Amino acid sequence: MNYPEELSYTREHEWIRVEGKKGIIGITDYAQDSLGDVVFVELPEVGRKLKIGEVFGVVESVKAVSDIYSPCSGVVRAVNEKLLDHPEILNQDPYGEGWLIEVEMEELDSELLSSIEYADFAAGEE
Repeated sequence: MNYPEELSYTREHEWIRVEGKKGIIGITDYAQDSLGDVVFVELPEVGRKLKIGEVFGVVESVKAVSDIYSPCSGVVRAVNEKLLDHPEILNQDPYGEGWLIEVEMEELDSELLSSIEYADFAAGEE
């Protein structure tokens, strides 16, 4: 599994890339692998205000339907519309083309994990 060092991770298997006040959010390699082939993605409306830990979307695969939780509070500024027609991108490139949303952050979850901490956590989930 791949867990880039420049990202922070949640125990619900989301990642966030912080760029100043902007946060790019997606699901981890572990999450997409556990789900199997992703067949549907539901994303929030641009302009929606999120709270830390709030469900903002859904990923559906051949195996399961999973909620996606926000690792920060703030306002959704962009969604990855490519995923609506091509949800399989999440399986192919979860940290690049498979990003889910961009948020103008107000607060970051203080419980986020580093890549090493998340790798240990994910290994314990198996």
